Amino acid sequence: MSFFAFTDYLQLEKKYSAHTVTAYLKDLIDFQKFASEEYQYSEIVDVNYSIVRSWIVSLVDSGISNRTVNRKISSLKTYYKFLLKTGQIEINPLAKHKALKTSKKIQVPFSEIEIENVMELLQSENTFEGLRDRLIVELFYSTGIRRAELINVKLNDVSFAQKTIKVLGKRNKERIIPLLPAVLNTINGYLPFRERLENIKDPDYLFLTQKGVKIYETLVYRIINSYFSKTSEKVKKSPHILRHSFATHLLNEGADINAVKELLGHSSLASTQVYTQNSIAKLKEVYKNSHPRN
Repeated sequence: MSFFAFTDYLQLEKKYSAHTVTAYLKDLIDFQKFASEEYQYSEIVDVNYSIVRSWIVSLVDSGISNRTVNRKISSLKTYYKFLLKTGQIEINPLAKHKALKTSKKIQVPFSEIEIENVMELLQSENTFEGLRDRLIVELFYSTGIRRAELINVKLNDVSFAQKTIKVLGKRNKERIIPLLPAVLNTINGYLPFRERLENIKDPDYLFLTQKGVKIYETLVYRIINSYFSKTSEKVKKSPHILRHSFATHLLNEGADINAVKELLGHSSLASTQVYTQNSIAKLKEVYKNSHPRN
């Protein structure tokens, strides 16, 4: 079965990233294989909910987490909504499906001291990779941008005159984020080293490898994990935890949650409220230590 029209729908109408589209298609192909092998369905357009439910059971039995199962079913739901919208089916087999219960992930942000310790490690760097890595850490922590957004930052997205950076977020939504003077200084220190690279293949992008090509996701993860492993005992040390730290520290200092929402590029306030959990914990501690009746 061809998913070309659905792919176009995800890319052109829903504005999903290439990574998301690939994940959706993989989920559909996996389900198509299951329906074919277990129930002899050649077209998943024709399946009913009982077959989807059987797939869910098989996924759970295989040890896949409920969160991952829900993500896969979300791909199916989007596909069947597309078929309904384009008149290829009359009933959505997943219309009444309820997601599996999942435990809430508690993301523990880096402390301000842990981040300062990493910045001290990078303070004396005076090489291309050292300055690049410092800029990556500073940009994550000072803007809260996502890993994919950082990778795709271009040279002309940085405005020294306006002291801002333009970021292309999910569904190709642009946002402008202020830059701290310290970050602008690091960019100024990094650019001469970047310009001296030989055979630059991706000249438009701000962050390059030593070979002159645009940096990639696993490299960015390794950079963050490597430096924070030297200063933090936390289990998870990733770019997302730096984004989490950015939001949590702003809220702890009294930043307006709607402003933080805009900086993070969230489409709804509910997404931003996840980051208030740590702030509430801090408020409870202050309350406990300060209230006269305690």
